[in-house]
Amino acid sequence: MDLGIAGKVALVTAASKGLGRASAHALSEEGARVVICARGEDALKAAAAEMPGEVHAVVADVTRPEVPQQLVDATVERFGGLDILVANAGGPPPGRALEVDDDALRAAVEANLLTSVRLVRSSAPHMRARGWGRICLITSYSIKQPIPTLALSNVARTGLWAWAKTAAADLFPDGITLNLACPGVHATDRMKQLGGLGVGAHGDPGDFGRIVAFLCSEPTRFVSGVALPVDGAAIVGLL
Repeated sequence: MDLGIAGKVALVTAASKGLGRASAHALSEEGARVVICARGEDALKAAAAEMPGEVHAVVADVTRPEVPQQLVDATVERFGGLDILVANAGGPPPGRALEVDDDALRAAVEANLLTSVRLVRSSAPHMRARGWGRICLITSYSIKQPIPTLALSNVARTGLWAWAKTAAADLFPDGITLNLACPGVHATDRMKQLGGLGVGAHGDPGDFGRIVAFLCSEPTRFVSGVALPVDGAAIVGLL
């Protein structure tokens, strides 16, 4: 299936490892020109070297308030525009709801809600100018079914979903879609750190990346405001 994104320009954040890296790789395989960022230079360069297409790596911490705009500016300067945004950031530490303090909550909201909002705000004008855009926010299946030991993630990512659901309606008339990809347990370094790979089945990051690429494709022009669980049927609720 031709996803119709060959030659498109994509920005993927926190893309040196895990699901961000897999998403950038999938977009590169489809012929997109990709800008990736991460804090660690060595891992970022290694990721860029393994991608098949044209990739530009920028060492940056996307959770710093000024960086989203800087990354968008760097993408436009390098490739002349921006068509696709995949917003990703590392998840907050574990903790139950009554254990986390105000500072931890603020940090989680900053990294896993406001970072994505800033990326979308900075990207939207360039997509509107082209009359075409695809935005995919990588979150967690916890927005559908909170995880008791990840209270910080539950709060920040669910808040992002509420914002994204309303933003999607504002962007759609301009040819821009906004969706969420909501992973369950995948074989990533973060899941190893959280101890999530010891029980049950887990997903392949490469498969997840290809789902993100599909959400960013031409055929999904009428799919917007959707939070798609990629969780191996882990969510048990009906909504």
